[in-house]
Amino acid sequence: MEELIQFDKQLLLLLNGSDSLYLDGVALTLTHAATWIPLYLSLLFMVIKNNINWRTVLLILACSGLCVLLAGSVDDSIVKPLVARWRPTHDPQIGSLVDVVNDYRGGNYGFFSAHASNTFSIAVFFSLLVRSRALTVGLVAYSLTNCWTRLYLGVHYPGDILVGLLWGATVGTSVYFLERYLSTLLAANRDKAGRRQASVRHYTSARFTSSGYEHRTVWVVLAVLLLTFVYAFVRAAFMMDSIT
Repeated sequence: MEELIQFDKQLLLLLNGSDSLYLDGVALTLTHAATWIPLYLSLLFMVIKNNINWRTVLLILACSGLCVLLAGSVDDSIVKPLVARWRPTHDPQIGSLVDVVNDYRGGNYGFFSAHASNTFSIAVFFSLLVRSRALTVGLVAYSLTNCWTRLYLGVHYPGDILVGLLWGATVGTSVYFLERYLSTLLAANRDKAGRRQASVRHYTSARFTSSGYEHRTVWVVLAVLLLTFVYAFVRAAFMMDSIT
């Protein structure tokens, strides 16, 4: 175990930071949750456009929130204080060797990464829900990008990231099956009440995913994701003079 811990620390020092102020700006921009608000709004748009029943929309939104609650809150409120593993930036052994950007160090403890678990739970949940290969690739890229920023900025070890991804995958998959179960119950209740609306969709590979989501709404999400990366790259160029 001690050998694994030392390997984790050496790998972090290998991946942490660079001599590029531009990359520093990119990492700082992409690591902040506010940067990804347009992506979350585009996912909301996709859900609303593809579900005519407001109960289904609310169920999906509630499950999305549950992903974040289980993936992040369990980590921050239970695991981090219980395990109490120092972040690299606060680690007495290697803290002075970590390349820090603008004195950004995070909280004291870093096991496991809430960025990794939160983003990957959302990526897995929506990938299973929508069943679009393009969306899956885009959302996995979004999650892994967040993971990269945490390593680059030196606020998590690779082991923190790996465990965060595993927990995020577990949460996202579990919440998806919960959503399917509750969705089936809602459909059954509508049947009994005689108020279930007949489906007007005709699922074809040219227009819909296998779960009934329109491809064009998926591409809206991917376009927003691409523009978010473009924004980060452009903003980083204007941040270089303010980075220390």
